[in-house]
Amino acid sequence: MTIIDDYRLLERYGFKLIPYGLAKSIDDAKKLANKIGYPVVMKIISPQASHKTEIGGVRVNIKNEGMLELTYKEFEEVASSHKLRLDGILIQKMARKGIELIVGAKRDEQFGHLIILGLGGIYVEIFKDISARLCPINESDIDEMIDELKSHPVITGARGKKAININELKRIMLNVCKFVSKEDIKEMDLNPIVFDEKGGDIIDVRFTK
Repeated sequence: MTIIDDYRLLERYGFKLIPYGLAKSIDDAKKLANKIGYPVVMKIISPQASHKTEIGGVRVNIKNEGMLELTYKEFEEVASSHKLRLDGILIQKMARKGIELIVGAKRDEQFGHLIILGLGGIYVEIFKDISARLCPINESDIDEMIDELKSHPVITGARGKKAININELKRIMLNVCKFVSKEDIKEMDLNPIVFDEKGGDIIDVRFTK
Protein backbone atom coordinates (compact mmCIF):
# COMPACT_ATOMS: atom_id res chain seq x y z
CA MET A 1 0.00 0.00 0.00
CA THR A 2 1.13 3.55 -0.72
CA ILE A 3 0.90 6.39 1.78
CA ILE A 4 -2.12 7.70 -0.14
CA ASP A 5 -3.81 4.28 0.26
CA ASP A 6 -3.06 4.47 4.01
CA TYR A 7 -4.55 7.96 4.23
CA ARG A 8 -7.69 6.94 2.35
CA LEU A 9 -8.17 3.95 4.64
CA LEU A 10 -7.93 6.25 7.65
CA GLU A 11 -10.43 8.64 6.10
CA ARG A 12 -12.89 5.78 5.64
CA TYR A 13 -12.70 5.30 9.42
CA GLY A 14 -13.53 8.95 10.02
CA PHE A 15 -10.04 10.35 10.67
CA LYS A 16 -9.94 13.98 9.53
CA LEU A 17 -6.66 14.57 7.72
CA ILE A 18 -5.51 18.00 6.62
CA PRO A 19 -5.61 18.52 2.81
CA TYR A 20 -2.82 16.57 1.08
CA GLY A 21 -1.61 15.07 -2.16
CA LEU A 22 1.36 13.11 -3.50
CA ALA A 23 3.45 14.79 -6.19
CA LYS A 24 5.58 12.81 -8.63
CA SER A 25 6.99 15.87 -10.38
CA ILE A 26 7.48 19.60 -9.85
CA ASP A 27 4.43 20.28 -12.03
CA ASP A 28 2.37 17.91 -9.86
CA ALA A 29 3.59 19.70 -6.76
CA LYS A 30 2.68 23.12 -8.14
CA LYS A 31 -0.83 21.98 -9.08
CA LEU A 32 -1.40 20.42 -5.66
CA ALA A 33 -0.09 23.46 -3.78
CA ASN A 34 -2.31 25.79 -5.80
CA LYS A 35 -5.30 23.55 -5.12
CA ILE A 36 -4.56 23.20 -1.39
CA GLY A 37 -3.51 26.81 -0.96
CA TYR A 38 -0.21 28.26 0.23
CA PRO A 39 1.55 28.01 2.62
CA VAL A 40 2.17 24.26 2.44
CA VAL A 41 4.42 21.62 3.96
CA MET A 42 6.57 19.30 1.83
CA LYS A 43 7.77 15.85 2.93
CA ILE A 44 9.96 13.24 1.29
CA ILE A 45 8.12 9.93 0.86
CA SER A 46 10.42 6.92 0.83
CA PRO A 47 10.32 3.47 2.48
CA GLN A 48 13.87 4.15 3.69
CA ALA A 49 12.98 7.48 5.33
CA SER A 50 10.87 6.76 8.40
CA HIS A 51 12.44 9.70 10.28
CA LYS A 52 12.18 12.41 7.64
CA THR A 53 13.30 15.34 9.79
CA GLU A 54 16.66 13.69 10.55
CA ILE A 55 17.65 13.75 6.87
CA GLY A 56 16.18 17.15 6.10
CA GLY A 57 13.15 15.64 4.42
CA VAL A 58 10.53 17.99 5.85
CA ARG A 59 10.08 21.67 4.99
CA VAL A 60 7.34 23.89 6.36
CA ASN A 61 5.86 27.24 5.41
CA ILE A 62 6.44 26.94 1.67
CA LYS A 63 4.84 30.22 0.59
CA ASN A 64 5.05 30.27 -3.21
CA GLU A 65 6.00 28.37 -6.39
CA GLY A 66 9.60 29.57 -6.27
CA MET A 67 10.15 28.11 -2.79
CA LEU A 68 8.29 24.96 -3.79
CA GLU A 69 10.40 24.34 -6.89
CA LEU A 70 13.66 24.94 -5.01
CA THR A 71 12.59 22.60 -2.18
CA TYR A 72 11.52 19.88 -4.60
CA LYS A 73 14.95 19.92 -6.26
CA GLU A 74 16.67 19.88 -2.86
CA PHE A 75 14.61 16.83 -1.86
CA GLU A 76 15.69 15.03 -5.03
CA GLU A 77 19.31 15.72 -4.04
CA VAL A 78 18.67 14.49 -0.48
CA ALA A 79 17.14 11.26 -1.81
CA SER A 80 20.09 10.74 -4.16
CA SER A 81 22.75 11.44 -1.52
CA HIS A 82 21.10 9.06 0.98
CA LYS A 83 20.39 6.46 -1.74
CA LEU A 84 16.65 6.57 -1.04
CA ARG A 85 13.93 5.30 -3.31
CA LEU A 86 11.88 8.44 -3.84
CA ASP A 87 8.18 7.55 -4.10
CA GLY A 88 7.13 11.18 -4.34
CA ILE A 89 6.78 14.38 -2.34
CA LEU A 90 3.82 14.79 -0.01
CA ILE A 91 2.22 18.22 -0.19
CA GLN A 92 0.13 19.18 2.86
CA LYS A 93 -1.62 22.30 4.06
CA MET A 94 0.13 24.04 6.95
CA ALA A 95 -1.36 23.00 10.26
CA ARG A 96 -2.75 25.23 12.98
CA LYS A 97 -0.45 26.36 15.78
CA GLY A 98 -0.97 24.67 19.14
CA ILE A 99 0.01 21.80 21.44
CA GLU A 100 1.64 18.77 19.82
CA LEU A 101 0.42 15.40 21.13
CA ILE A 102 0.97 11.79 20.13
CA VAL A 103 -1.75 9.16 20.05
CA GLY A 104 -0.44 5.68 19.35
CA ALA A 105 -1.33 2.02 19.65
CA LYS A 106 0.52 -1.25 19.81
CA ARG A 107 -0.74 -4.83 19.70
CA ASP A 108 0.31 -7.12 22.53
CA GLU A 109 -0.07 -10.78 21.62
CA GLN A 110 -1.36 -11.62 25.10
CA PHE A 111 -3.45 -8.61 26.11
CA GLY A 112 -4.54 -7.02 22.83
CA HIS A 113 -4.12 -3.42 21.76
CA LEU A 114 -2.57 -0.81 24.04
CA ILE A 115 -3.28 2.86 23.32
CA ILE A 116 -0.97 5.65 24.42
CA LEU A 117 -1.33 9.40 24.81
CA GLY A 118 1.51 11.80 25.38
CA LEU A 119 3.37 14.96 24.53
CA GLY A 120 4.19 14.65 20.85
CA GLY A 121 6.43 15.94 18.09
CA ILE A 122 10.14 16.17 18.85
CA TYR A 123 9.43 15.90 22.60
CA VAL A 124 8.31 12.26 22.56
CA GLU A 125 11.78 10.81 23.05
CA ILE A 126 13.04 13.69 25.20
CA PHE A 127 10.38 13.78 27.93
CA LYS A 128 8.80 10.33 27.52
CA ASP A 129 5.62 11.78 29.03
CA ILE A 130 2.98 9.18 28.16
CA SER A 131 -0.02 7.37 29.61
CA ALA A 132 -1.40 4.04 28.41
CA ARG A 133 -4.54 1.88 28.59
CA LEU A 134 -5.78 -1.34 27.03
CA CYS A 135 -8.42 -0.97 24.32
CA PRO A 136 -11.34 -0.59 24.34
CA ILE A 137 -11.40 2.67 26.27
CA ASN A 138 -14.13 5.14 27.21
CA GLU A 139 -14.15 8.88 27.84
CA SER A 140 -13.48 8.44 31.57
CA ASP A 141 -10.35 6.44 30.73
CA ILE A 142 -9.16 9.29 28.52
CA ASP A 143 -9.77 11.83 31.30
CA GLU A 144 -7.61 9.70 33.60
CA MET A 145 -4.88 9.40 30.94
CA ILE A 146 -4.76 13.18 30.53
CA ASP A 147 -4.51 13.67 34.32
CA GLU A 148 -1.61 11.19 34.48
CA LEU A 149 0.55 13.23 32.11
CA LYS A 150 3.09 15.58 33.63
CA SER A 151 2.20 17.95 30.80
CA HIS A 152 -1.55 17.87 31.52
CA PRO A 153 -1.70 21.59 32.52
CA VAL A 154 -0.84 22.61 28.93
CA ILE A 155 -3.66 20.34 27.68
CA THR A 156 -6.34 21.42 30.13
CA GLY A 157 -5.30 25.09 30.22
CA ALA A 158 -2.83 26.85 32.52
CA ARG A 159 -1.67 30.41 33.22
CA GLY A 160 -4.35 32.01 31.11
CA LYS A 161 -3.98 29.60 28.18
CA LYS A 162 -7.09 27.99 26.76
CA ALA A 163 -7.57 24.22 27.06
CA ILE A 164 -7.28 22.23 23.85
CA ASN A 165 -10.39 20.73 22.28
CA ILE A 166 -10.70 17.71 24.58
CA ASN A 167 -13.75 16.40 22.71
CA GLU A 168 -11.72 16.17 19.48
CA LEU A 169 -8.90 14.41 21.31
CA LYS A 170 -11.38 11.89 22.71
CA ARG A 171 -12.94 11.33 19.29
CA ILE A 172 -9.52 10.58 17.78
CA MET A 173 -8.48 8.24 20.59
CA LEU A 174 -11.73 6.27 20.50
CA ASN A 175 -11.36 6.04 16.73
CA VAL A 176 -7.79 4.74 17.04
CA CYS A 177 -8.96 1.88 19.27
CA LYS A 178 -11.70 1.05 16.78
CA PHE A 179 -9.34 1.22 13.79
CA VAL A 180 -6.49 -0.89 15.20
CA SER A 181 -8.92 -3.55 16.44
CA LYS A 182 -10.96 -3.88 13.24
CA GLU A 183 -7.96 -3.72 10.89
CA ASP A 184 -5.73 -5.81 13.22
CA ILE A 185 -3.00 -3.17 13.19
CA LYS A 186 0.33 -4.16 14.76
CA GLU A 187 1.49 -0.62 15.56
CA MET A 188 0.22 2.91 14.91
CA ASP A 189 1.42 6.45 15.59
CA LEU A 190 -0.39 9.71 14.98
CA ASN A 191 2.47 12.06 15.72
CA PRO A 192 2.16 14.89 16.00
CA ILE A 193 -1.45 15.93 16.25
CA VAL A 194 -1.57 19.70 16.75
CA PHE A 195 -4.42 20.81 19.01
CA ASP A 196 -5.86 24.17 19.94
CA GLU A 197 -9.19 25.11 21.52
CA LYS A 198 -11.00 24.64 18.20
CA GLY A 199 -9.77 21.23 17.05
CA GLY A 200 -6.80 19.14 16.02
CA ASP A 201 -4.72 18.57 12.87
CA ILE A 202 -3.20 15.13 12.29
CA ILE A 203 0.22 15.94 10.83
CA ASP A 204 1.92 12.57 10.44
CA VAL A 205 0.61 9.01 10.37
CA ARG A 206 2.37 5.66 10.53
CA PHE A 207 0.86 2.21 10.94
CA THR A 208 1.84 -1.37 10.18
CA LYS A 209 -0.20 -4.57 9.96
